Amino acid sequence: MENYTVERSNVELTKDDFVSDQMVKWCPGCGAHAILSSVANVFPKIGYRKENFCMVSGIGCSSRFPYYVNTYGFHSIHGRAAAISSGVKISNPHLSVWMATGDGDSMAIGGNHFIHIIRRNIDINIILFNNQIYGLTKGQYSPTTPMGSVTKTSPQGTIEHPFNPGELILGAQGTFFARAVDTNVRMMTEVMFEAARHDGTSVIEILQNCVIFADKTHAQITSKDLRDDHQIHLKNGEPMLFGTGKTKGIRLNGTRLEVVEIGKDGITEDDILVHDQYEMDPGVHLMLAKMAPPHLPMAFGVIRSAMYPTYDDLVEEQIKYAKETSKIKNMDDLLNSGDTWVIE
Repeated sequence: MENYTVERSNVELTKDDFVSDQMVKWCPGCGAHAILSSVANVFPKIGYRKENFCMVSGIGCSSRFPYYVNTYGFHSIHGRAAAISSGVKISNPHLSVWMATGDGDSMAIGGNHFIHIIRRNIDINIILFNNQIYGLTKGQYSPTTPMGSVTKTSPQGTIEHPFNPGELILGAQGTFFARAVDTNVRMMTEVMFEAARHDGTSVIEILQNCVIFADKTHAQITSKDLRDDHQIHLKNGEPMLFGTGKTKGIRLNGTRLEVVEIGKDGITEDDILVHDQYEMDPGVHLMLAKMAPPHLPMAFGVIRSAMYPTYDDLVEEQIKYAKETSKIKNMDDLLNSGDTWVIE
């Protein structure tokens, strides 16, 4: 998966090998349970030894994650999961580092660290739980709460423009962005596996339901009567089709995307945009990340997976070069370098 040699398990691992003995304390019905199940599904598929995985978190409901996965973990402080993850990966590049964070933890107090871990392209996998609310601290609005929402801290409705996580990630020069929904464990498992394969910072936004403080916040996307028309599942190299019977598609019309119907007004499958997740230019990826109902479906799956040098690779190269070229090979060389004198 990563460039570095990560020790692979010499026995076949299963989901049960990654299930913790700790009591899971999320609310019944919380979407985090499905995310946890997906992680337990994908880790044995990746094939590393359990001790080669490290789960890091900040603060929030999502940040209980390290307790619930039977691997090494680090429960850090609010907004600092990205900084801790960076240190873990750079100091031990042979670990597969996974970061669990929420929309508040990552994009409010942790916003500065979040954009810079993406910009640096450190080989870390970030699972972003987006329930559009602060759940652990009881229902304050977050950076992704829809404008106008009534919450504990916005009794008259929010008057702040929310972040689109995908837009923010690509704006920070993100090389990998995927989106999934907590009602589809198979999709979450698939995109997590693709994230593990990617060399660089991978971010998976998961639309998560908070049954207590923001129940059905994603209903326009996830409800059974709307999801066929409001979701499009992207597959690399395949045309962007959606809807019941795959009769609708996405076409690039000039500088914008639009929905068209196969067989209407002479539209054929040849007119439909074909997804290329590996395209280096993020232009179309950004348009896909911004799509949302009612005019366009929301894009799910791997939206962008572009290959660029990683920060941790470049750090290792600098260290290797310094070792090979430096005149200082040990502590004696260091102490006797430069201007020295003897005191008698």
